[in-house]
Amino acid sequence: MRIHEWDGPLHLEEVADPRPGDDEVLIQVEACSIGLTVLNSIRGDLGNKPEDLPRIPGHELVGRIVEVGANVAPDRVGERVMAYFYLFCGGCRSCLAGDEALCEALAGYVGVHQDGGYGEVCVLPSRNAVPLREHFDAALATAIPDAVATPLHVARRAGIGPGDRVAVIAAAGGVGVHMVQVAAVFGAEVAGLEAADEKLSYLEREFGILAVDSSSFASVELPPDWGGKANVIIDLLGTPASLEWSSRHLATRGRLVLLTTFRDVAVPVSPRDLVFAESSVLGSRYASRRELEEAADLVTSGRVRAIVTRRVPIQEVNDVHDALRQGEVLGRGAVVWNRS
Repeated sequence: MRIHEWDGPLHLEEVADPRPGDDEVLIQVEACSIGLTVLNSIRGDLGNKPEDLPRIPGHELVGRIVEVGANVAPDRVGERVMAYFYLFCGGCRSCLAGDEALCEALAGYVGVHQDGGYGEVCVLPSRNAVPLREHFDAALATAIPDAVATPLHVARRAGIGPGDRVAVIAAAGGVGVHMVQVAAVFGAEVAGLEAADEKLSYLEREFGILAVDSSSFASVELPPDWGGKANVIIDLLGTPASLEWSSRHLATRGRLVLLTTFRDVAVPVSPRDLVFAESSVLGSRYASRRELEEAADLVTSGRVRAIVTRRVPIQEVNDVHDALRQGEVLGRGAVVWNRS
């Protein structure tokens, strides 16, 4: 599936197989996650230069290396891998410190500046191909390199620990449904905010967490035994209403963590309130390569459950996109390349 204009339609096309460069690998894609970030990428939110088109989207891909470039170890052929989303350089101070998401020479993103997993094969820099355990369901594995790894990084950024009370806004979405689990792994008491009855009941039934109706932020209240406030609020929605609510419901030394990157949206925060409460507003940007490996361990060990509720062939990907836009998808969807 390719786009020929930003925010334009996807076209199912036959294209020539790419060949890996000297430092690249060719991956036969098993599955690729479908989430809101893919829609943001297609819309041009992460880059919209005309010269980057046409483009095959899809960044949360899992597959197997079938060919390597001249500078890549030949024994990587046959290795099962997941994709690291950011096209990092590997040599700057941030990359050498293990903070690849803060790369000082970032070349862009898989699925935006380089073709991704909405194609049967794709080429990636070898450093972006992170080893993955052999015998794990491909569709479920697509949640690991973003939907699980990002919450792991958030938990560290926010310093989540035992006894913390954590509120997650948009808690049944692709990142949120894994964020509530990761926060619990870190020892927190978790409340999940959602707008739909189906999603609220799902959060309570599947994870045993407190589900809070956030269909109107004007009436959202946290539990009285929390004092109506949270130590950590993770806003995955990023609307003016959710941001305003979040800034008012931080406990003393509370941490508000922001992940959305919508243009022209501001956080209404009072410096006076921040000082008196010693609270913090934090941005959290993706994860490190090491955190992808740790996220894989969390999932394959069963401590975090990968939630992928829709599996479709590439011909049906637009149906899942439409459902995402309507807020009808629990967790993630996935394109599965069936070659049987």
